[in-house]
Amino acid sequence: MSARSVLGSGARAVTDRLPGAHARRPAPDGPVVVVGGGIAGLATAALLAREGRDVTLVEATEQVGGRAGSWSAGGFRFDTGPSWYLMPEVFDHFFRLCGSSAAEQLDLVRLDPGYRVYFEGQTEPVDVRSDRRASQALFESLEPGAGSALGKYLDSARATYELALRRFLYTNFTSYPALVRPDVLARAGALVARLVQPLQSFVSRRFADRRIQQILGYPAVFLGSSPYLAPSIYHLMSHLDLTDGVLYPRGGFTEVIAAVRRVAEAQGVRIHTGTEAVELTTSAGGGRQSGSGGSGGGTTRARVTGVRVRDGAGAERTLPAGLVVGAADLHHLETRWLPEELRTYPQSYWDSKTPGPGALLMLLGVKGELPQLSHHTLLFTDRWEEGFEAIFGESTHIPDPASLYVCRPSATDDADAGIAPAGHENLFVLVPIPADPGLGHGGVDGAGDATIEAAADRAIAQIADWTGIPDLAERVVVRRTIAPADLEDDLGAWRGTALGPAHTLAQSAFFRTRNVSRHVDGLYYAGASTIPGIGLPMCLISAELVLKHVRGDTGTAPVAEPGGGTVFDRTVNDRAVFDR
Repeated sequence: MSARSVLGSGARAVTDRLPGAHARRPAPDGPVVVVGGGIAGLATAALLAREGRDVTLVEATEQVGGRAGSWSAGGFRFDTGPSWYLMPEVFDHFFRLCGSSAAEQLDLVRLDPGYRVYFEGQTEPVDVRSDRRASQALFESLEPGAGSALGKYLDSARATYELALRRFLYTNFTSYPALVRPDVLARAGALVARLVQPLQSFVSRRFADRRIQQILGYPAVFLGSSPYLAPSIYHLMSHLDLTDGVLYPRGGFTEVIAAVRRVAEAQGVRIHTGTEAVELTTSAGGGRQSGSGGSGGGTTRARVTGVRVRDGAGAERTLPAGLVVGAADLHHLETRWLPEELRTYPQSYWDSKTPGPGALLMLLGVKGELPQLSHHTLLFTDRWEEGFEAIFGESTHIPDPASLYVCRPSATDDADAGIAPAGHENLFVLVPIPADPGLGHGGVDGAGDATIEAAADRAIAQIADWTGIPDLAERVVVRRTIAPADLEDDLGAWRGTALGPAHTLAQSAFFRTRNVSRHVDGLYYAGASTIPGIGLPMCLISAELVLKHVRGDTGTAPVAEPGGGTVFDRTVNDRAVFDR
């Protein structure tokens, strides 16, 4: 029986997206220019430099980090983006590829509880521990029989996660035979079922309690999606927070970015901030390439020759390059850099796609202590489905009340870390909202657009009411809001999305935008816009995928670390566990 018939019709579209062997040619020689200083750009630069390439990275703003930025005011230092340290082995693997380790670069602490949840109308919160047995006991207290059901759910989540690491996250999907392996074929039926069934349906078939459904469904937001849109294969996320546990890098995610920058510079990468890439220079001709997604034919019509950049003083120069990695927003790069005939993904492609949510981000410096809030705190409304419909539906608007997230890093870091003055708290609030720059800009001390500031006021009042901090608004001494229009202006974010294209079925795995140009030889992409997807771990993996292109590596496994092997060397052999 052929592999295609074993996979079945549900996977036929998958095989049709896989390119032929002629797509697997070595990357061009010559200097490398990486555009974009987020974690994907920094990591790509580090890996290519360690490979012996001459690498220059340019970043338009004055600081590296991209979405994982930093802002300081009034003695507070705020992270402006990612705040959950999940998939620690992915970080460790990257550092090991660069001759270091996460333990050497970061001071990681395990959070317990992993996070706290307040449910609408209930005064007592639920603390979710970073421990499987504790999670089972918690679920059993919420719904009889849910503890045992969670055990099976987490077994499946673990097996799915480990299969994803071996076969789907670290692949460029350039080789069909590399994907059709016995462990994949044995689970083909379950894989297809998980891809077509929404996460909410998968969860609700196993748990009746709404609170449990919300705890297991909310990780879809980390994927820039909704539990009603994300494929249920992403139930693997529950392995990360309920079994592996939640870590925190002391000093915040600014320290993660600083560490990745350190290892990049240690490999010889030259980093130029305040330097904007204004044009990709090309020459006519090039080889042929096909099957990498997008639209149009397979003929390569140009070859990269360099990147024209402009510094803060307005002076322009061209950096010669045989290979360019666009590590900024892919839509922004292609529409700004390339004429229509050289774009892999024309505007019509983007018009048909679903962005991840926008975000109202609030950076709040608060006087006094806030023990009502854990390091991570989630507030879930009763109008769960309506809230996601407001963000992703046909008629979008800012949900009110909203299911929102509060990070209190000062619960873990002391005053010496510099994130908050003594006797004060640092709060980062994220309210998922539609990805719509038309909602306006944020600002400092209430100076943002009226719609944004009114939503921020409502969120502060909601946190105060639900968590029992009646004077919260009066205790705020530093306030800044960030909105979709800011993300579009400052980061070139497509439609102002806070995360990137949503992880829907049509935008996941082999269906997600690819990381190599169809029409320009030597042009590659990294970051949340492309495979494997959204989040800091995925961005680190995207950097490794560029390295695999350069090496001509068509395998599905992570690249071997110095000395052989990887931190992922473990197996799951129980098919029954996977199929639960």
